[in-house]
Amino acid sequence: MTSSDAAPASRPDKLDSAALCAAFAGDASFETTKLTADEIAQVKSVTPRGTLIYVAQIPSKPMVDQLETAKGLHAAGFDPVPHLAARNFESAAAMEEHLKRLVGEAGVRRALVIAGDRTDAAGPLPDALSIIKTGVLQKHGLVEIGISGYPDGHPRIPDAQLEQAMVDKLAAAKDAGLPVRIVTQFTMSTDPVLDLIARLRQRGITNLVSIGLAGPTSMTTLLKFARVCGVKASTSGLVRNIGLVKNLIGASTADPIVRAIAERRHELGDINPHFFSFGGLPATARWVTAVAAGRINLTAEGFEVAK
Repeated sequence: MTSSDAAPASRPDKLDSAALCAAFAGDASFETTKLTADEIAQVKSVTPRGTLIYVAQIPSKPMVDQLETAKGLHAAGFDPVPHLAARNFESAAAMEEHLKRLVGEAGVRRALVIAGDRTDAAGPLPDALSIIKTGVLQKHGLVEIGISGYPDGHPRIPDAQLEQAMVDKLAAAKDAGLPVRIVTQFTMSTDPVLDLIARLRQRGITNLVSIGLAGPTSMTTLLKFARVCGVKASTSGLVRNIGLVKNLIGASTADPIVRAIAERRHELGDINPHFFSFGGLPATARWVTAVAAGRINLTAEGFEVAK
C-alpha cells in the first residue's frame, strides 16, 4: 500500500495550517546556477544569513562559474553548497583541486555529491559513490554531504538500482564519518514524495530529506525542466494536480504540495523544503520569505501569497 492509499489524517484548521506552512517554508534551502552580484544582493535583502544555497555544476559551463557564485554567496553571509558532479572531472586530482578552492576561497562546508548529467564520464569517477570513496571530502573538512533522491524515479536507472545505490552511498559516508542529507529531484505532485519518504523510513533510513520543489515560474519553463530532469509531468497532469498550476499562461507555484507536506510533516521525520529557482533565485526567495512570514491566504487545497 502506498502512502496515498492510506486513510488521510484530518486536515488542521486554517490557523494551524497557515502556521505549519510558514514553519515549513522557514526551513527552506535553495538551488541555483550562476548568479550576478545584483541577484545575490536581492536574495540577501530577503533571506536569512546562513541559509543553504546549492550551486549547480553545469557540464557546458566552466567550473569557475560555480566557484565565483559560491564566493559571492559566502561573502553575502550564506552557506554555499556546491554540486560535485563526478562525471564532469577529468581526474580525481582535478575534483580535489576544485573542492580545495571551494573550501578555501568560498568557505564551503557542505557539498551535494552526484554522478552528473553527462552520458560519458570525463574521467575515472563514474558516480557519487566513487567521490565518497576517494576520502577527499573529509580530508578537506566537509561537515556534511548531500546525496540524491528521486521521488519520480530516474529516466535511465531502475528503481531497485537507485535504492541500492543510496544504501551503498549511505554506508560509505558512514564509514567516512560524513553526515548525509538526502536531496531529492523536484517533483510536481505530493504522493511520490510521501511514498519515497515512507520507503526510506521503513528501511530505517532516518536522514534528513530535503524535498525538491519548483519555485515560482512559468508553465513553459516548468515543463522544460521537467523534461530535462526526467520528472513525470504533462500539462493535463499538472492541471489535475490539485491546482498546482494557477493558470496555463501565468506563473505556477508549488503551494498545494507545500501545504500538503507541511500538514503531514510530523509524520515524516526530519524533512525540509528545497526550492529549485527555475524562475530566478530572487523571485523564489521572495515567495518563500512571504510564506515563511505567514503572508498567505489559504485556498481550497493550497494558498496564495497575500498581495
